[in-house]
Amino acid sequence: MWQRIKNYYHLAQAFLAAVIFNFPSNKIKVIGVTGTDGKTTTVHMIYEIIKASGQKVSMISSVGAAIGSKAFDTGFHVTTPSSWQVQKYLRKAADSGHKYFVLETTSHGLDQNRLAYVHFEIGVLTNITHDHLDYHGTWENYAASKAKLFKNVAYSILNYDDHKSFSFLQNKAAGQVIPYGIKSGADINTKNFPLKLKIKGDYNLENALASAAATKALGVSKQKIVRALAKFSKVPGRMEEINLGQGFNVIVDFAHTPNALSQALRTLKPKRPGRLMAVFGAAGERDKLKRPIMGRVADENADIIILTAEDPRNEKVLDIASQIKKGIKNKTEGKSLFVIEDREKAIGYAINLAAKNDIVGIFGKGHEKSMCFGKKESPWDEFHVTATAIRRRVNGK
Repeated sequence: MWQRIKNYYHLAQAFLAAVIFNFPSNKIKVIGVTGTDGKTTTVHMIYEIIKASGQKVSMISSVGAAIGSKAFDTGFHVTTPSSWQVQKYLRKAADSGHKYFVLETTSHGLDQNRLAYVHFEIGVLTNITHDHLDYHGTWENYAASKAKLFKNVAYSILNYDDHKSFSFLQNKAAGQVIPYGIKSGADINTKNFPLKLKIKGDYNLENALASAAATKALGVSKQKIVRALAKFSKVPGRMEEINLGQGFNVIVDFAHTPNALSQALRTLKPKRPGRLMAVFGAAGERDKLKRPIMGRVADENADIIILTAEDPRNEKVLDIASQIKKGIKNKTEGKSLFVIEDREKAIGYAINLAAKNDIVGIFGKGHEKSMCFGKKESPWDEFHVTATAIRRRVNGK
């Protein structure tokens, strides 16, 4: 009941914001990207394809907003900003003569009506896996929130390979439904859209195909799409390597859901001698059901697991770690499983433990610039902390 009242409040706020900024989405084509994992990468891919085609384009993703040549910070732990910010950025883009706007859209933003009165030309779905059930209650409710993006669009870009979400949405989506996927049953697939990417992982190939489907619907040529995706390198905090001459691989990645962690670990899993280490935790006061699943995923794919803090908020890190450990059956604590509450110490421990040819994957924070303890946001820089630990190891300190 209380959430419903809040949603009506957000709806009123969204209408007021749209009125004040004079409904800017009517003057610009908005591409909305939703899904559990891969949203940010897909937003950036679409943005880069459109830009490479010579068109003016802006975007908002979990990394921030890019309006023309200017970058804007959208705040801590924010993917879809408030309706006021969304409408303000849309107005800035429209006034700058931009034709397109790529917007990362969360289930929370859709459910809470923060994106009401934004007219979407295209809706893109990456996937719907396990996350946010603390808020939505069931997968069906979660998927229904995502479905709001596809109510009035001209094109619905759906993941054919994600069978459950495709089945749920294909008859609910408006406009022309364009299935994409690695498998040949999709309209846009790896046979009719052969792509060579710099970034690894089948999940990134799916993200690229989603981007190809969306931009093809906008009229961008296949040649330009393929060329732009071949040049696409990375998104901050997504499978980002830190190489300071340490003799082993260190990867920082934002993976914080079971599916994202599984995809990342399977991509990193060494095909040569060497161990795969996973340093991660789970956010406090968020979906608790996913914690043992993440433990199981790490247990199946990593050789060494180090559990640590990831925005614990008002929960104890040891309690969160205990719930993750319920999914870990094949690791021995003190030998292949460690719990180190302090994230900086956990990263340092992993770096010092690593030997030649090992891979250290540090997951859950990525690009974020803060860590939440209680209600306080404290400065945090995953890259700085990791690089400092590597330098100490290299210099023998």
